[in-house]
Amino acid sequence: MRRALVQNLRTFRRPSPRKALKQLRINGPTSTYNVSFHRSIVSRNPQPLRAQMQLGRRLSGPLLLGAFAGGVAYFYQQQTAAKSPVDVHAPKVTGVAVGPSKAYSTATGAAQSAAGSVDELPEAVRKALIVDKGQLYTAQIPADQPLTKETDYSGRKVLEMLTPEQASAKLRTNEESYLVGRGEGVVRYDVVQIPSNDPIEDDHVEKIVEVPDTIAATENGKTRSDWMFWGVFDGHAGWTTSAKLRQTLVSYVARELNATYQSALQDPKLTFPSSDAVEAAIKKGFVKLDNEITHESVQKVLKAQSKVVAAEILAPALSGSCALLSFYDSRSKELRVACTGDSRAVLGRRGSSGKWTATALSTDQTGGTASEDARLRAEHPGEPYVTMNGRILGGLEPSRAFGDAVYKWGKETQEKMKNQYFGRSPSKYLKTPPYVTAEPVVTTTKVQPEKGDFVVMATDGLWEMLTNEEVVGLVGRWLENQASKSTQEGGKASSNSATGWLQSWFSSQKAASLPIEHQKLGSKDDGQRAPIRQQQWGVPAGQDERFVVEDPNAATHLVRNALGGKDRDMLSALLTLPTPYSRRYRDDLTVQVIFFGEGEGNGKVELNKEASATVANGAAEGIKAKL
Repeated sequence: MRRALVQNLRTFRRPSPRKALKQLRINGPTSTYNVSFHRSIVSRNPQPLRAQMQLGRRLSGPLLLGAFAGGVAYFYQQQTAAKSPVDVHAPKVTGVAVGPSKAYSTATGAAQSAAGSVDELPEAVRKALIVDKGQLYTAQIPADQPLTKETDYSGRKVLEMLTPEQASAKLRTNEESYLVGRGEGVVRYDVVQIPSNDPIEDDHVEKIVEVPDTIAATENGKTRSDWMFWGVFDGHAGWTTSAKLRQTLVSYVARELNATYQSALQDPKLTFPSSDAVEAAIKKGFVKLDNEITHESVQKVLKAQSKVVAAEILAPALSGSCALLSFYDSRSKELRVACTGDSRAVLGRRGSSGKWTATALSTDQTGGTASEDARLRAEHPGEPYVTMNGRILGGLEPSRAFGDAVYKWGKETQEKMKNQYFGRSPSKYLKTPPYVTAEPVVTTTKVQPEKGDFVVMATDGLWEMLTNEEVVGLVGRWLENQASKSTQEGGKASSNSATGWLQSWFSSQKAASLPIEHQKLGSKDDGQRAPIRQQQWGVPAGQDERFVVEDPNAATHLVRNALGGKDRDMLSALLTLPTPYSRRYRDDLTVQVIFFGEGEGNGKVELNKEASATVANGAAEGIKAKL
């Protein structure tokens, strides 16, 4: 989750092109190995390398600020260059960025103009990613020369840049896809996670519950009904709160829903509980769990009088997590999205033109959201610092979250926990807690499986890189690509296969632009923040040619395009940077894509091996998790 201080947004200030165009130098013939810096990645030749210039402007700012703000992770020191097997002088330039892919067998084009006269490099070379005093370079290293790290505390380390193949493998490490053959409105869902923190602070859950006859009233001779849950949890200040939500949130919500549906059956006039009753049950499940995490944990610790117990029980209270949970009732075809925090769900639906429309099913809840700011000021009158710089008490960005006890406990409790066990000093602005709540805002949408609706749920790591319309358009393009493959294979796939459910929706024709209907925003404050990374990197809007379709998993497809798309150098660089320094350029990413449809049901939920990474203990067949 984007938790950097507000002043980090000053990365919009980019170095002047004149300074950024300074030439790079390379060692003379005394070097042990010739290493060719390809670019800072900018060129003196603006016309043929316009894409390079655009990308240089895109990354130079955040890379420069990130390295200076948090310290350089991987860099060269000129004073000790002669001691290294790879002898390189770090050039002094203002700011640099990784640019488009080029042929790296010899130093050519912009690399020659930057490096001057260089010896011919071996045919087999590897790319290295080097950060020196806030500046990022790619370099060539002979393929037979192993990379090593030094232990003399000189700070010199070399990090080999991932190849495009390695980058794809890293993207797909945690991907999963499931085919839902229950014939009740959902045909497939895809999931992927890409960590930036170590361990990843995001988490997720997918569960399908077959509702018993006792709470599923008979309709058209059918009694079977499924409750389907999908959730993404964006943790901050640690991973423990999001892990707690993965383990328990669905259970808490399902218990409240069970009681609500049972009550509805007592009224012969009702087939389903009212929409208000279902929303109230979901909210009650959220609030009950947060009360256990934040307040009941204190009572348990005080009773146990043990620091060992306190370390375990208080961990989910001291860290925090946003939560986005979707609940789909296969009988009513209603999808309810409960949002606590700034993760987001977006519905993709085919319009009359055949293109897709993007509809947000949640609102980002931060101290900078006008509606949330107004709510907090009404709840805490006379406290001017209840929100400051778009943050709660000037600190926490999401205005709704699980855990985050320092914004919920009173001063007395905070001082007691800090002095006897674990905790932090309360904010000097703390007067009338709680300032943060876990109660979600719930929306209800009637899904149209017959039209092929889909929903994308993701933590804000995706939305800070792509707009709602780009995400829906990318899934639309991915669907068309999958349908085209099915047609080319002879259209023999069954409706239960990975692509069989697509055949009735699409032709084999593919347009150059994203298949999206662009819509005007309805208000100045629609709760949807613009992608901050696009602003930082200077990515121009509406340039669909930067996107690519390469992955059989729709969630992985979205992440690839969020991190670079066709620009393989950018993708490799962002995936090469290690924890914790990668956090300055990309967040943890968790993405779920749920596809609705009316395929023939076989009663099973099966692993889609074509779009799933290898499972540790053999292929996972059947339902992944079930209450």
